[in-house]
Amino acid sequence: MIRIDAIVPQNDIRAISDALKKIDVGGITIMKVRGRGKTVGPALHAGKGTETFIPEFTDKYIVTVIVEEKDENEVVSIIRDHTKIGKIFMYKLSRAVDIATGAENEKAI
Repeated sequence: MIRIDAIVPQNDIRAISDALKKIDVGGITIMKVRGRGKTVGPALHAGKGTETFIPEFTDKYIVTVIVEEKDENEVVSIIRDHTKIGKIFMYKLSRAVDIATGAENEKAI
């Protein structure tokens, strides 16, 4: 099993979610976070004057899915096709347990 975390902008969440549904990804978790990358965020106008403010952190979203190893490349490809910026991280999982049924590993996802 693989956990895939993708850090993406908000406007890409719906497209990624819809595409993952088409390949029967069982569940998806979205978390709103604040962070910064290598580039500086856009300048904002502060108050009534012409003064601008560059925020240190901007809103981002983390999309998390758990998939079988055979589906890893397809999920990564889907995420890359539906967003232009961000990062994708993959982690191997040793075990998963469904709380309600007690099913384990692939049966739990």
